[in-house]
Amino acid sequence: MSALTSSKTYTGLAAFQAADAVLCAIPVPYISKALDTVECPEQIRPVLPIVKAASAIGLLSVYRFPGLARLTTAALTLYFVLAVGAHVRVRDSIANTVPAASFLALFAAMTLRGPRRAGG
Repeated sequence: MSALTSSKTYTGLAAFQAADAVLCAIPVPYISKALDTVECPEQIRPVLPIVKAASAIGLLSVYRFPGLARLTTAALTLYFVLAVGAHVRVRDSIANTVPAASFLALFAAMTLRGPRRAGG
């Protein structure tokens, strides 16, 4: 079993996405600053916690609907392509771009592998 295909990985990432959704909904200052840096429009910001909460639910679907969990990792891959693009567009620092690029690589790899099948 690979960490990329483990339901525990999906669960851990779901918890991370859920926490990130809460922090975006508040919003905490460092997230607001990061969104300002990448010039995220104000009208998009209220949607981000909803998208992140939905992704957490999608990742947790790995237990009953592994296909939906894989679709969720594909959607998160696209999300992080856009995030990395936003960082590059504004010439943000490497330190601020690396987390988004890391999640992009992680979710792309998870999409390619798919979740481990139950009993397999």
